Amino acid sequence: QVQLVESGGGLVQPGGSLRLSCAASGTIFTMYVMGWYRQAPGKQRELVAIITSGGITQYADSVKGRFTISRDNANDTVYLQMNSLKPEDTAVYTCNAHRGLMNYWGKGTLVTVSS
Repeated sequence: QVQLVESGGGLVQPGGSLRLSCAASGTIFTMYVMGWYRQAPGKQRELVAIITSGGITQYADSVKGRFTISRDNANDTVYLQMNSLKPEDTAVYTCNAHRGLMNYWGKGTLVTVSS
């Protein structure tokens, strides 16, 4: 069983930065594609960014150039560095581990961008 625990959310002003972390346990971390998803109030969950074990990344158009996903395979952790935050980035951000038909989710961390 894979456990994913997110941290790093909070309240930040527009233009500010936050770094989210997701610690994985209970599995071989490098076997999984890791990702960050978000769900804003009243909206469907959407992909933010994913990263393969080899470091290949993919981003939603809305965050390209502002967010950076990275992973530390030695410490079973994936990060999301978020810069130039906008009010529309406000959402619950959830960590995902994916391999074939297997999908695991964390409980999420709230990011609020507001002045």
